[in-house]
Amino acid sequence: MQSFEYFCPTEIIFGRGAENCVAEKIRKHGGSRVMILYGGGSAIKSGLIPKIERLLLTGGLAALKVVGGVKPNPRVNFARHAIREAVDAKVDFVLAVGGGSVIDTAKAVALGAANPGAEIWDHWSEKIHLTKTLPVGVVLTIAAAGSETSDSSVLTDEESGKKSGSLVPRPAFAIMNPEFALTVPHYPLICGIADIIMHTLERYFTKIDGNDFTDMVAESLMKNVMAQSKVLLADPQNLHAMSEVMWCGSVSHTGFTGLGRGKDFSAHKLGHELSGRYDVAHGASLTTVWASWARTVYTVKPERFANFAEKIFGITDGTVEERALAGIDAMENYFRELGTPTNFTELGIGVQSDDELKFLADMVTSNGTKKVATFLPMDRELVLEIYRKANH
Repeated sequence: MQSFEYFCPTEIIFGRGAENCVAEKIRKHGGSRVMILYGGGSAIKSGLIPKIERLLLTGGLAALKVVGGVKPNPRVNFARHAIREAVDAKVDFVLAVGGGSVIDTAKAVALGAANPGAEIWDHWSEKIHLTKTLPVGVVLTIAAAGSETSDSSVLTDEESGKKSGSLVPRPAFAIMNPEFALTVPHYPLICGIADIIMHTLERYFTKIDGNDFTDMVAESLMKNVMAQSKVLLADPQNLHAMSEVMWCGSVSHTGFTGLGRGKDFSAHKLGHELSGRYDVAHGASLTTVWASWARTVYTVKPERFANFAEKIFGITDGTVEERALAGIDAMENYFRELGTPTNFTELGIGVQSDDELKFLADMVTSNGTKKVATFLPMDRELVLEIYRKANH
């Protein structure tokens, strides 16, 4: 096992009725003046937001601000608006009720409210580094991004179309009742499942050997999510399958599936520009580019891809290269069976001009001034090659 440091301070409360302790957990983590953030009107119509408000009131707390309207691919302008609301109300705790976009926005609001003189996008564009933050709590409603346990947050700047991730403090607690995820519509459900798998794949493909247990954890998590996803496709109300997928999503983004090595996140770098520019679902953007990336870089360590093919799909026939390519094909076929896209046409944006692909490559690499990712650091030309392979 290679050396690593690991610390995930997020308190997990998992299971039916987990939300009933929300006031207790907010008080435990120092909150008294609460802002609730949520996404669409379904959180109101389902009764979840009113229920959370009641739980806060009966627990001796009050929601001073309830702010809805967070969109997928969350916008920095919305975060700025919510920061102003939080500062004006002097809130000391931000509660996210929703999925990854709501949680990522809550993390930004917590940073901005704790640093009211700072321009929040400067933290995401690495011009400043903010460390002071308000505590964030989560009531999770979808199994997907894993933001409830992660140390990252992704925002989109509408003016530039740039989508960027940044390191931020992890949430203080995450309340996870899998019953809430049973109402998620089909497409967000499958994109969330893809996102969970991708968070693990992005940590799995590495040039570093000697992390056997980490590999076993990652392989088991991926196989479990893939198996449970097939159950959910046939029976979207299967609570056991949903609970398995929800917990895997959180574990995957704690970093536990990548201990002993750095994370690559090549597909995220490529996918962020697609979701930022075309406003497509995050998980869908990742599956759009993954196979094209894999076929471009697998020769860096083909035995790693061959091992993946054997452990995940049971592929043992052929040379190392043949097994590696067969594993990539099998993963791409799984994404298609799941219902997520594997190229630009399936993503719904159509075949793009070469000038558009060059623009995307410039966005990924800051106009060719930097390489991104670690498995095979991608310069502008390599990024462009991968986009071209997915552009059909």
